[in-house]
Amino acid sequence: MSDERIHDDDEAVRFIRNCLPQEMKENVSDDDILYIIDVIYDFYDVSGFLDEDGEEDDDATVEIDEDLLIQYVEKSARKDGVRHFALDEIALIVQGELAYCESIHLIE
Repeated sequence: MSDERIHDDDEAVRFIRNCLPQEMKENVSDDDILYIIDVIYDFYDVSGFLDEDGEEDDDATVEIDEDLLIQYVEKSARKDGVRHFALDEIALIVQGELAYCESIHLIE
């Protein structure tokens, strides 16, 4: 049995929601968080951080530019016509997703 954990969207949403300030918890839906998680993985894909199967390359060391990732999410949300996210909302959700991935050892 592998020690590796797989990203679980429901678990990630719960983890991220626990990282958010109370006011934001009331204004951001689970679907909003899932949308941002999807865009994060789209960013990983277009940036070449994932292999052909959509999985991270265990041997690669990747430096994620958090500011660039936040900008990508904001631009994607505007382009997709989803609700307007403030940059601080995006930043907190991105930071929560990165912390979740660290907690399950998907990234270091």
